[in-house]
Amino acid sequence: MTFWIDTHCHLDAGEFSADVGAVRLRAADSGVVHCVLPAVGLANFAAVRSLAHEFSYSYALGIHPLYVPQAQDGDLQALDAALALGRADPRLVAVGEIGLDYFEPALSQSPMRERQEFFYREQLKLARKHGLPVILHVRRSADKLLKHLRDQQPEGGWRGIAHAFNGSSQQAMEFTKLGFKLGFGGAVTYEPALQLRRLAAELPLDALVMETDAPDIPPQWLYTTAAQRAQGQAQGRNEPGELPRIAQQVADLRGMPLEALAAATTANALQALPKLRNLVP
Repeated sequence: MTFWIDTHCHLDAGEFSADVGAVRLRAADSGVVHCVLPAVGLANFAAVRSLAHEFSYSYALGIHPLYVPQAQDGDLQALDAALALGRADPRLVAVGEIGLDYFEPALSQSPMRERQEFFYREQLKLARKHGLPVILHVRRSADKLLKHLRDQQPEGGWRGIAHAFNGSSQQAMEFTKLGFKLGFGGAVTYEPALQLRRLAAELPLDALVMETDAPDIPPQWLYTTAAQRAQGQAQGRNEPGELPRIAQQVADLRGMPLEALAAATTANALQALPKLRNLVP
């Protein structure tokens, strides 16, 4: 069987509350042997930690840029304390999900633009302090993310993942030069996503990791249009078990065997998040 690591999914989301155990079993049946569960804010630190231990997965702690408007400065101190407490926890593998989002209008304008940047910069400092990789949220913000990564670069360099990467090929190479892998998921399955599909096909193989971002970013076969939803057709729910089918499209774009993509992206995930080496069977 071909084995996969889903490097980014949110199994603590409400969409999974009724059947998260069944979701995990379907993932295992499809060959997904491990999932990384990033937090989005202080309120779900305990949930991702608990699920990671219950399911033998891993987790990351951080404050997502979309949650910055609700966050208090004291949340950064609470994150610092949680990271210190988690030093001995082999399942705490990164600081994340952190970053910048300049797609949402309210977040791209002052004062929230500067507030996001403050939280991002401070969380990079915490990652450096605790010797952890970072999992980045990148939405119309790649250049600013890169600037702060360079400014805050630890002595041994960065490790981590630029999740749901959707920038240019030049930006992609700049992230990889800094030690990051680039996450590809459901968005690559849409034929109109020409630039993203080109990146999936042409980037060096050692730059790629696979992810679902479940329940978000559903692949094309789960997506329903507004008109279809108006007629009562439900939106399909993304989950880790979809990862091999998503990966098949990446393999097809690259003209390579699926098994070779699985082996490469698993090795890349272990490089990006080194503590996974002791967790992945």
